[in-house]
Amino acid sequence: MTTALLSQTRFVTDCVVVQQGSPGSGAQRVGALQWRHGRTGRLEIGHHLDLATVSDTRMVAELEGLVQRGVLKGRQQFEDAATGVILTCADDAGDCWRAFYANSLRELSAGRSPFAPIHRRALSLISGSSLLEVGCCFGFFALQAAAGHCADVYACDISAGAVRLLDEAARQRTSNVQVECGDALALPYPDDFVDTVTLIHLLEHLPGGADIAIAEALRVARRRVVIAVPYEQVASAHFGHHHTLTPQTLTRWAETAGQPDALTFSDHGGWLVLAADHNGR
Repeated sequence: MTTALLSQTRFVTDCVVVQQGSPGSGAQRVGALQWRHGRTGRLEIGHHLDLATVSDTRMVAELEGLVQRGVLKGRQQFEDAATGVILTCADDAGDCWRAFYANSLRELSAGRSPFAPIHRRALSLISGSSLLEVGCCFGFFALQAAAGHCADVYACDISAGAVRLLDEAARQRTSNVQVECGDALALPYPDDFVDTVTLIHLLEHLPGGADIAIAEALRVARRRVVIAVPYEQVASAHFGHHHTLTPQTLTRWAETAGQPDALTFSDHGGWLVLAADHNGR
């Protein structure tokens, strides 16, 4: 667990220091970021994002430049740096998160985010009027689904911090997203709870138990389970990915679920669509 200190647009954890502007003498530039290793050994990052420009797409793209250089390493350091960039865009943390959500959702709606085609495809695969997004993280997909696609939207994530952020974002938008902290391997919902359950870029984050997570999704779904995964040559450790997945992985998951003829296809990664009414209940 990391401990963070935020003071006057300067964010400090055990492994990173993030601030607006240059981190100091000797800093090197990668894209729009500057970085150096400070006297304490922490990675120091400077940026110029503000409330008008901070977004998920922009933040990830800039930090991945540091990953590719071998400067930013591992999930914890990446997550600390990402949080730091968001929270140092302005003096007020609430303003930072509101701008981050508004700008990120605007990019997704306009198709300017790499996740836009993935979300668009997932929205097209929803069956029925109620949805549960498992592993929602910031909950951008759940918020989009609630904006005219589903009457009832639920979202859960194992991260209490992510759940709090999404709950606040949903309330600010008077969205009907109902958020709960929960484990994909033991979902806190009854059988046949919603029409569609989605696992969108979740299963690669699990060290093990993907089959259990799929079985739990089938238990909770009345109609359909929609699974999307990235196809990577190497698992992205900075995103917390534990496995590289292939079309053969999807086929095996379908067979384990008792649906060897389930729909699988490729579209910005791999997709598996399972019918909940085939799960033996």
